[in-house]
Amino acid sequence: MNEPTTSPTAVDVLVEAFSRIPDLVHDVMDGIEGEVLLWRPEVDGRTNNSIGWTVWHIGRMEDAQIADLAGSAEVHDSQGWGERLGVPYPASTHGYGMGPADVARFEVASPELLTAYYDAVHARSVEVLRSLNADALAEVVDERWDPPVTALVRLVSIVDDAAQHAGQAAYLKGLLSH
Repeated sequence: MNEPTTSPTAVDVLVEAFSRIPDLVHDVMDGIEGEVLLWRPEVDGRTNNSIGWTVWHIGRMEDAQIADLAGSAEVHDSQGWGERLGVPYPASTHGYGMGPADVARFEVASPELLTAYYDAVHARSVEVLRSLNADALAEVVDERWDPPVTALVRLVSIVDDAAQHAGQAAYLKGLLSH
């Protein structure tokens, strides 16, 4: 006899999508050392983001947006990651709008701490996701857009942004391994 099954919910799908990002981050960070972590490729005369900065940005943007949705403090602040990471930016910095000179200042205490920070952010993200229901996902969280952005759309955007940045970091690692 077949067991009754329930259809996956939107939260189930979101948890699955978010749960793919840590593997991407860990794959990129596996075996990364200081020089490779901070290498910034130059393309058409413009110096671009490093693997380390990109992974840091993945964590910061997810952390900030999840905290905003949950109405809580960011993991970065509440768990002391700002001090532990040793990043040269104010706690309010997430990487948005930073120019090459700002990115060039990026340093981090260690690749392992950067990965641990992302893991802490991910754990909080899953905790918040599991607390949501259909009504919470339908709630408008940003009216500056047309149409206004719901929590569901914001969460999909976070996953999309994180996956794209993880792909960028993986590409950089691949360039350096050849």
